[in-house]
Amino acid sequence: MAVFLRWLVRLVTFAVVIAVLAVSLAGWMASRSLPDYDANWTVPGITAPVEIVRANANIPHVFGRTDADVYYGLGFAHAQDRLWQMLMTRRTAQGRLSELFGARTLEIDELLRRLDLYGHSTRSVAAQTPETIAALEAYSAGVNAWLELVGQEALGRGAPELFLFAPEIAPWQPADSIAITSMMALQLAGHHEEEVLRARASLALDDPARLADLMPDVPGAGIAALPEYAALFDVPMPQHAANTSAPRDPLHPNPGRGLAGASNAWAAAPGRSAAGATLLANDPHLGLTAPTIWYLARLELSIGGVIGASIPGMPVILAGRTDQLGWGITSSYMDDIDLFVEQVNPDNPEQYLTPDGWADFETRRTIIEVADSAPVTITLRWTENGPVIPGDHWNIGTVTPPGHVMSMAWTALSDENTSIQTGLELMRARSVDEALAAGEAFVAPSQNLTVVDTDGNIALQTIGHMPWRLTQHQSQGRIPAPGWIAENRWQGVTQYFANPHFVNPEGGIVGNTNNKVIDREFPLHVSHSWGDTQRVTRWQRLMQNRQVHTRDSFIEAQLDTVSAAARNILPLVARDLWFSGETAPEGTPERRRQRALQLLAEWNGEMNEHLPEPLIYAAWMRELQQRLIRDDIGPLANEFLKIEPLFIERVFRDVDGAAIWCDVRPSTAVETCTDIARLALDDALQWLEERYGAGVESWRWGAAHEAQHDHQVLGDTALFSWVVNIRQPTSGGDFTLQRAATPGTLPDPFLNTHSAGYRGVYDFADPDSSVFVIATGQSGHPLSPYYDDLGELWRRGEYIPMSLDPDLARAGNVGVTVLTPR
Repeated sequence: MAVFLRWLVRLVTFAVVIAVLAVSLAGWMASRSLPDYDANWTVPGITAPVEIVRANANIPHVFGRTDADVYYGLGFAHAQDRLWQMLMTRRTAQGRLSELFGARTLEIDELLRRLDLYGHSTRSVAAQTPETIAALEAYSAGVNAWLELVGQEALGRGAPELFLFAPEIAPWQPADSIAITSMMALQLAGHHEEEVLRARASLALDDPARLADLMPDVPGAGIAALPEYAALFDVPMPQHAANTSAPRDPLHPNPGRGLAGASNAWAAAPGRSAAGATLLANDPHLGLTAPTIWYLARLELSIGGVIGASIPGMPVILAGRTDQLGWGITSSYMDDIDLFVEQVNPDNPEQYLTPDGWADFETRRTIIEVADSAPVTITLRWTENGPVIPGDHWNIGTVTPPGHVMSMAWTALSDENTSIQTGLELMRARSVDEALAAGEAFVAPSQNLTVVDTDGNIALQTIGHMPWRLTQHQSQGRIPAPGWIAENRWQGVTQYFANPHFVNPEGGIVGNTNNKVIDREFPLHVSHSWGDTQRVTRWQRLMQNRQVHTRDSFIEAQLDTVSAAARNILPLVARDLWFSGETAPEGTPERRRQRALQLLAEWNGEMNEHLPEPLIYAAWMRELQQRLIRDDIGPLANEFLKIEPLFIERVFRDVDGAAIWCDVRPSTAVETCTDIARLALDDALQWLEERYGAGVESWRWGAAHEAQHDHQVLGDTALFSWVVNIRQPTSGGDFTLQRAATPGTLPDPFLNTHSAGYRGVYDFADPDSSVFVIATGQSGHPLSPYYDDLGELWRRGEYIPMSLDPDLARAGNVGVTVLTPR
């Protein structure tokens, strides 16, 4: 026995030593890919030395003799800190993820091959101006210089993920940067899914009039009534409402309905500013990841300094300022996508119907390489309207009649995508007029551009191509339309002057929270579906409560966590439940309900992470909405797990008879809205008690509302998730200015998965007092101290200053990289 124990101890000790050595070796290898920011490198492709001064929080300030050298330096810095992120975005655009991840990503690759975003990007290179080409080529050379140094100097492959996935890395080229803009367009696209869902709801509802409740128009002037979806076709329509698409992989670039991008931006003219100069605040909202998509940088161009937020892969400050101009972006929600039902020739499946008769599909075969599996060959097809999308994407199959296929028209599917040109020209603009002129080159994704200058001008301009539809369009782009009817087809795009624009308004303030910005009739309506109907009401109140604003008041508005939706609908839902009934004994469901109602009655709607009320409210509204709709639309209710405030408001105000949703159809009794509200509250409280324990007062919104910054590849692995993922309790919600959108799906319906990855506030009375922050850190390397160092500031609503003063940058630097021409 003693001998056995000795050998057991030896074996265990040996195993522990081997494990420690393995971990140490892995850590050492991974640490090799940590860049040395205090280094001198000799590189090709620059005309004179380039300095990359890493200021506080590892923010690069790039100085060079020429603009091309500065773009080179930015490419070098991006590759140092975010190489894996850049390579993954490019590979996604190319439809080549499965070469690394196998069958898991085959569906994504197939979709991207059908959209041909990378092909469009490659062909778009020829459409760029010489100045844009020069910037893209210089930036690409900077990225490739770092790739060359990684190989020559054995710098740990450039990113720790590349030890696990070791692909051959092709040199960066201008088409890759253009593809980044196309990937952003896909990440912000959502109207195609809105069309499919509206069509599915039309098929599921017995009373077509109730569609206006479930998917209501944004308040404002109405539009003409639309036909029922089934009435557009002479063949039987599928009636099933259940999903046909698989759950979306974290690597999928199109995040899903309700998560297709958001943002806030607002500006004040000197007359509405306490210091007498323009103010601008901007916080773009995207899906949270680790690292965040945003990267802070400063470029010293020939026209002067430009500082703000960039996206690795592009030589552009997308949101920021110079010494004379500030600009911000928000999703415009322009309806720049249409789905078309294409009739296939029953005698020849290689043809489809057009207004002029049968035409051949344009076809091409492509091979997708799949790791640890055989290659997959697919046939790509295009119609005159756009690429054919199979029914297993976006649940398209649920609304495609037999003998038909679905095609997609989208402004981003362009061989002349010059959007990146707008970004480069914005950095050189010296006035609002020049900035607005730069927006004409922008194609997709459509944005609202908010700009201010030091001459006191402010403006908001919608940029991006708007489809030119005919007034006779059968569905107005709200549901898929027959592609063989000429009146449904696009006639091109409208001219830039048709896009909404607001310059120096009399009130002295412009802004956008993804709300409806203009009330025009179709086809110049911009959109039927907007990203916000609630936040804008809170924004209006905060802006108009003060005669003049300051940097701090703009910050206060940016961080505001009061839910306008909660203030609007909670009094409607709870009006017959508050302060009613006899006091119930402790420990009973009735007593628990009364205590929850008492808390909500005294609540001001603030979605504070330390309070129980936001959690009670959110869980109640979620359960309420499901009780209202599930008996009417069955499995399709799973598409409405996120709270729809306008729907609930219509029901409880009984707008056009909407209170009929409260009656449970299968039951013989006639339920009232108060009955359903009470039952839903009990459902919610029971779920909360099972999840967070007894004691209503002990529940906390932050416990359920953690910000989920997950690594898209390693985030769901047991071995690496604790290293690469960042989780933080947060305030805010779906309908607060400090937006923190939730997925609505179990087991964690209230996680914060979509939020402001970047915040900036610029005060042109004292430009160097402008402040910025991103949601994680500058580095994409989990072992770097700059991987998550800004995340805690972001969570607490704090910022860092970013100055264009080079002496300040050098004084607080954490390293200076010098690139010398070879």
